[in-house]
Amino acid sequence: MKKLSPGQPALPAGKREELLSALKVRFEKNMNRHKGLQWAKVQSRLCGMESNTEKLWSLNEMERTGGEPDVVGYDKKTGSYIFYDCSAESPQGRRSVCYDREALESRKEHKPKDSAMEMAAAMGIELLTEEQYAELQGLGEFDTKTSSWVKTPSEIRKLGGALFCDRRYDHVFVYHNGAESYYAARGFRGSLRV
Repeated sequence: MKKLSPGQPALPAGKREELLSALKVRFEKNMNRHKGLQWAKVQSRLCGMESNTEKLWSLNEMERTGGEPDVVGYDKKTGSYIFYDCSAESPQGRRSVCYDREALESRKEHKPKDSAMEMAAAMGIELLTEEQYAELQGLGEFDTKTSSWVKTPSEIRKLGGALFCDRRYDHVFVYHNGAESYYAARGFRGSLRV
């Protein structure tokens, strides 16, 4: 998880309030994603811990890049709320990226601007796994026109491949591609525990 560097500012108070307001509206509008959870407790968790300065910054990065983060679960053991990117399509600000740094460096020409793994690390979030992606799709219909890179098992990555998912024909599909590939309609979705 990325730590805020000494020169990296925390969210200004106004930006923090704007983010919390957007998260609250989304939370209340999509109660099917977090049945039995209450916004007051989520907000208390978000604002109550000093270490959450980093988490709020990461949530803001998810929001800023079009991810529309929302609560999708609660971990009773740790007391953490689990956020996923819940935008209808793959986040607009995270598309046209290859899978990771190795893939980016392997391209001789027409390199994308970044990679999914590096962007996620810089934002302080994790790429969704296949299982998490399937969970997300159980909460609604996502990526009906786009696709999203998902965390790829090392055995597949060692052979040059990477996995991505989408929803077509009312089914969720998992595909493979060369990790160095990138497309205007493919981005990535992330998760964050707070």
